[in-house]
Amino acid sequence: MSTAQQLSLPVIDLSQLNGDPRQRQDFLETLNYAAREVGFFYLIGHGISPQLLTDVQRVSRQFFALTEQEKLGVKMANPPHFRGYNRAGAEITRSQPDYREQFDIGAERPAIGNPDAPWQRLQGPNQWPESLPELRSLLTRWQQEMTGVALALLRAFAEALSLPRHAFDDLYGEYPNEHVKLIRYPGRAEGESRQGVGAHKDSGFLTLLLQDDQAGLQVEVTPDNWVDAAPLPGSFVVNIGELLELATNGYLRATVHRVVSPQAERERLSVAFFLGAQLDAVVPVYQLSPSLAKFAQGPTSDPLNPLLREVGWNYLKGRLRSHPEVADRFYSDYLNHEKHP
Repeated sequence: MSTAQQLSLPVIDLSQLNGDPRQRQDFLETLNYAAREVGFFYLIGHGISPQLLTDVQRVSRQFFALTEQEKLGVKMANPPHFRGYNRAGAEITRSQPDYREQFDIGAERPAIGNPDAPWQRLQGPNQWPESLPELRSLLTRWQQEMTGVALALLRAFAEALSLPRHAFDDLYGEYPNEHVKLIRYPGRAEGESRQGVGAHKDSGFLTLLLQDDQAGLQVEVTPDNWVDAAPLPGSFVVNIGELLELATNGYLRATVHRVVSPQAERERLSVAFFLGAQLDAVVPVYQLSPSLAKFAQGPTSDPLNPLLREVGWNYLKGRLRSHPEVADRFYSDYLNHEKHP
């Protein structure tokens, strides 16, 4: 694969997982290396049909082409569940606005009545624009198929770490926090901020990203050394989330990444799938073999965004920081309590 040889990140073929014993072992060794040393890789051979990839990108563009009134009819600030549409600049990373227009959905479940903890307000139904019914059907199918791919990877990680294949399944649980985000990065003129999304780590197990042909995603492979995750047609860019870094005491690596906005007159479209854990889960530290444990240096925590082992609280604090309009409207009681215990 000549294209792959020019790329800055490892390329992993998921179909090898179902190959002969030698192919399977090669896959697990490559996965282990990529996850420990880089935390990012390209995934090919994933089995998702090219037509579905095309359809998801097409319907995403159709959503962003709706009128502003239609999009604001499903804006994120309508319910407390952090689902729906945000204008460019509405989300905050490291105290600066991200110039990306986006639409978020999660697992389709009823809201919890009289929640005992603020993070239980995260569960609820999605919002869908009435004028684009295909969006719901396609993204629901996408979410289901991507869950299958992500779970196959999660179980492969367990095997690569010499853990039981289903070691992480209890964390994933019966009601996992699956999350899809459609993202459009508008072009930015000279002199304007190029922060498509600021430097950050993802909070869940795994992120699988479908990119278009516009570059912009960058990965911090070593401190202050950023490499481009250039688009590779038909692939997903996969990265480790903080849950796996916590669960393996830092053996698996959640890597800081960012998106640089395209130049004026261009735009970038990506579709992200996040596999998370059940919100009421608490992340344990899994016992690795001595040969692996010696490489586990403990999870690294951003002082501005400390890690919590309680999944619901960890996820909520990130959403509150990123989406101040939802936070102020639905979580002011909790925020005021935090400021004045």
